[in-house]
Amino acid sequence: MTTARPCAQLALVGGFRLVVGPEDPLIPPNGQRLLAFLGLRSRPASRTALSAALWPDAPERRASASLRSTLWRLARLCPTGLLVAGPTDIALHPSVEVDVHTIEREVRTLCSDESDSAEAPLDVSVLQHDLLPDWTDEWLDGQREWFRQVRLHALDALCAHHRERGRFHRALQAGIAAVTTEPLRESAHRELVALHLAEGNVAEALRQYRMFDRMLRAELGVGPSRAFHDLVAPLSSGHVPHARTPGSVPSLPIG
Repeated sequence: MTTARPCAQLALVGGFRLVVGPEDPLIPPNGQRLLAFLGLRSRPASRTALSAALWPDAPERRASASLRSTLWRLARLCPTGLLVAGPTDIALHPSVEVDVHTIEREVRTLCSDESDSAEAPLDVSVLQHDLLPDWTDEWLDGQREWFRQVRLHALDALCAHHRERGRFHRALQAGIAAVTTEPLRESAHRELVALHLAEGNVAEALRQYRMFDRMLRAELGVGPSRAFHDLVAPLSSGHVPHARTPGSVPSLPIG
């Protein structure tokens, strides 16, 4: 088996990019798809599964030949050893850093109950892009939806993280990114309402709620949850919560 330890970073968020040492080698499309498929997995893939997934319309023998050809070309382009290739299974070398997994780890840290760091491990900019958005491969559908949910939960948590520490501008960036990514996601709108209340902007909080209410009824024929309604109900009766102090609005559940 190939065991050379590459120094490489594989980026799949927003588009494909492979950095090996100081260079970005030009990887052909089949090589990109092979690296992306393996980079998204947490375990080796069989040669049979790889061939079937990457060349679904080709006969088995031709798909196997395409896989062998792709492996040969990758070995010539990246002699440092990106892959661990055995007789039946192939995996990305464990030393290759894949951005999707790095983001997932940072999201888990951000959403953890034990996370009390003053600085969030993530920046909004890395959460505004889909996974390989221009690719149409069917094997990506499930992975793309998984990463979309990772992004949405991270943006909700990031909005709350910055709000609780009084960094309202950064919280607003995360909140707006969340509702832009998924306009019908209630938890994102709740976080924005909580942010407006933390800043003392009651009118903005009501406007955000009413906008979401109208949109949800128009699209799905239902209204916001009782929890969301109860959050803003006191505002309509003239009650203004004292929420100027950072952290005085409790974190809202991420849905």
